[in-house]
Amino acid sequence: MTDRAFLNVEASLTGRRWLGPDPSVTRQAEALAQATRLPAALCQVLAERGVTPQEAPAFLAPALRDLLPDPLSLRDMAPAAERFLKALRNRERIAIFADYDVDGGSSAALLLTWLRAMGRPATLYIPDRIDEGYGPNVPAMQALAAAHDLIICVDCGTLSHEPIAAAKGADVVVLDHHLGGETLPEAVAVVNPNRQDEDGSLAHLCAASVVFLLLVEANRRLRAEGVQGPDLMALLDLVALATVADVAPLIGVNRAFVRQGLRVLARRERAGLRALADVARMDQAPTPYSLGFLLGPRVNAGGRIGQADLGARLLATDDPAEAAALAERLDQLNTERREIEAAVRAAALAQAEVRGLDGPLVWAAGAGWHPGVVGIVAARLKEATNRPAVVIGLEGGIGKGSARSVTGVDLGAAVQRVAAEGLLLKGGGHKMAAGLTVAEDQIEPAMARLAELLERQGAGATGPADLRLDGLLSPMAVSPALIEQLEEAGPFGAAAPAPRFAFADQAVSARRVGESHLRLSFGDGSGAKIDAIAFGAFDGPLGPALENAGHQRFHLAGRLELNSYGGRTRVQLRLEDAARA
Repeated sequence: MTDRAFLNVEASLTGRRWLGPDPSVTRQAEALAQATRLPAALCQVLAERGVTPQEAPAFLAPALRDLLPDPLSLRDMAPAAERFLKALRNRERIAIFADYDVDGGSSAALLLTWLRAMGRPATLYIPDRIDEGYGPNVPAMQALAAAHDLIICVDCGTLSHEPIAAAKGADVVVLDHHLGGETLPEAVAVVNPNRQDEDGSLAHLCAASVVFLLLVEANRRLRAEGVQGPDLMALLDLVALATVADVAPLIGVNRAFVRQGLRVLARRERAGLRALADVARMDQAPTPYSLGFLLGPRVNAGGRIGQADLGARLLATDDPAEAAALAERLDQLNTERREIEAAVRAAALAQAEVRGLDGPLVWAAGAGWHPGVVGIVAARLKEATNRPAVVIGLEGGIGKGSARSVTGVDLGAAVQRVAAEGLLLKGGGHKMAAGLTVAEDQIEPAMARLAELLERQGAGATGPADLRLDGLLSPMAVSPALIEQLEEAGPFGAAAPAPRFAFADQAVSARRVGESHLRLSFGDGSGAKIDAIAFGAFDGPLGPALENAGHQRFHLAGRLELNSYGGRTRVQLRLEDAARA
C-alpha cells in the first residue's frame, strides 16, 4: 500500500484522502496486460482481485457448471432432500416458515415455485417483524405443526431450539446461513454452511443459495428415478436477487448465480419481478444495482413497515393481476419507508457524531425508532464512516437493533459472543449483518464490549475519509467498449467493489437536477467529454462547489457506467468525490 495520497488529494471536497492502487498490484496488472492483451484498466481490476493470467478467462466468464458445489458437501443435505421428497411423494402437508427480508422471501418463493411445478401446494408463514420478531417462535410453530407434516424453515431456525422443539407432531428441516451456535436444534436436518462443524468453504452463500442447492439435489434424486424435475435455471433470478440484497460476498459461485440470474431476470418471465420492475421504472437491462437498490428495497418494504408476507407472495405468484397489485402496494410502502428512514437517519447520525465516528463501532439508539428501518439506517452509518454500525429502536425498556459490517470484520460472531456473555437478550447473524435485542440499561456496556471485540478484528483501522481508487483515466480513453470489458470482471457488490477511477484536472460544467442531485459534464481540453451524475450531491459540499465551479478545475472520482436513454448508449461517471486541482 502506498502512503502518498493519490493525485496529492489529502482532503477532497467531502473531506476524504484519496488512495491509489498498491504499486505491487499495478505491477501485477502490467504483467497481466502483457500476457492476456486485455485493456490495462481491466487488468488493474483483475490484479486487485488476485486473478492470474491463467485464471483470467474463467474469471471473466463464471459458469455454474464449473463453480456449483456438490449439494451433498453440506452437512445434513442428504436427510433434508430425502425428507422433502418424501413429503412430495406422500402428498404430505408442507409449511414454509421464512424470514421477512428479501433472502427469506426469495427462499420461500423458490420452494413454492418448485412445488407448484410438481403439482403440490404449501403454506407460507412469515412472522410479523414487530409482534413476533425474527425467526420461529413457539406459538407459530405449534400452530403450524398441528396442521402440517413438514415445516421447512428458510433463512432462519439455526438458533431456534425451543420453537423447533415445540413443533410436536411435525418434522422440521432448517435451510439457513446465519451463524450457528455450539448446539443445533432437534430437527430432521439443519443445512447451513455457517454451522460450526462446517469447513467454511461455502460460508458466502445466502439462504436462497442453500435452498437452490437442496432443489439441485432433489432434482438429481428425481432424475435417478426417471422423473423430470422443474427447470432450475429459470429460478436463478430469485437466487441473484437474494444474493445481492442480502449483501452476500460476490465471490465463487455467487458470481455465477448473479451473472446468470440477471440474464433470467432480463427475460421478464417471473410475474412478480416483472411487475416490480415496471413500478420501479426499470427501463434498462438489470444490473446488481437494480437488484440492490430498485427491486430489493421494494420487496423488503412489506416486512419493514407493512404486511410481512407481501414480498414473498409477490415473488412466488404466477398471476399477473395479483403481481401488479402486490407490486403497487410494495412501491407505496417503500415510499413510506423512505420517509420514516430519513427521520431516523438524521437523528441517528446526529447522535453518533456526538459520540464520535472514529472508533471501531458507530452506534445510536432512540425511543420510537421504527424497527423496520434501523437496519437500513445502520447501513447508511456504515457507508458514511467505513465502520461497523448498530442502530437500536427502544420501546418499553427493550431495544431491538440491527447491525451492518464492513468487509473483513465478522460482525455476526461478535454479536453472538456478546449475547453469550449475557449483555444482550439475544443476538446473531452473519459476517456482514446481525440483529440483536438488548435491555435499555445494558446498551452502553453491550456496545462497549462489541466495540472491543470488533477492534480486535481491525475495525476502525481504516480512516473513514479514505477513498480507494483503481487508477487514473482520461476522457479520451473511455468508451462504451471499455466499460463493457470492465463489467466482465463483475458482478460488482459486497467483497467485489466496482472499480473507481480518477480523472485529473478537469474543466466542469454542472447544474442541479431535482432536489439534491447534480448533473455535469467534464473534459480535460483534449476534445473528449464525459457526462456525470452525483446523487445527493447537495446533501453535502460536493453539489455547491461543483455547481459554482467557474474556471476552477477539479480532480473527479467515481464509477463508470453505461446510460441508455432515447435509443442511445453513452458513457456516464457516477461521481462520488471531487477535489480542487
